[in-house]
Amino acid sequence: MNAETIVNAMMSSDSFSNWLGIEVVRIEAGYCELRMTTRSEMTNGFGILHGGISYSLADSALAFAANSFGRHALSIETSISHHKKVASNEVITAEASPIAIGEKFSNFSVIIKNAENEVVASFKGTVYNSSKYWA
Repeated sequence: MNAETIVNAMMSSDSFSNWLGIEVVRIEAGYCELRMTTRSEMTNGFGILHGGISYSLADSALAFAANSFGRHALSIETSISHHKKVASNEVITAEASPIAIGEKFSNFSVIIKNAENEVVASFKGTVYNSSKYWA
């Protein structure tokens, strides 16, 4: 199964990523670019994007990039740093790429940028590569 088919299968049953309005821009083995537009219901008490929303975008990018190799990959550790605020009605993109690919564990970096191409958040994730393959 190729990367695009895997991600399409994942997205078809991913209610949360669909609720976020995530659009797959580009997918290939080990790489994923996602885009979404922030909405007012995604903001926190300061009127800026809730950190959990940008985290969720990055987490989806991690999942799609890690699974795009054809094996089921499950995140086991993640972290995010927020660098710039994001307001409602902004378009943000997340790009996931591998740092190190191993037999059992792999590490990925996800960079989230705004429409001005400024880095608004950086995310790192470790996945466990299971023995189960996408069929």
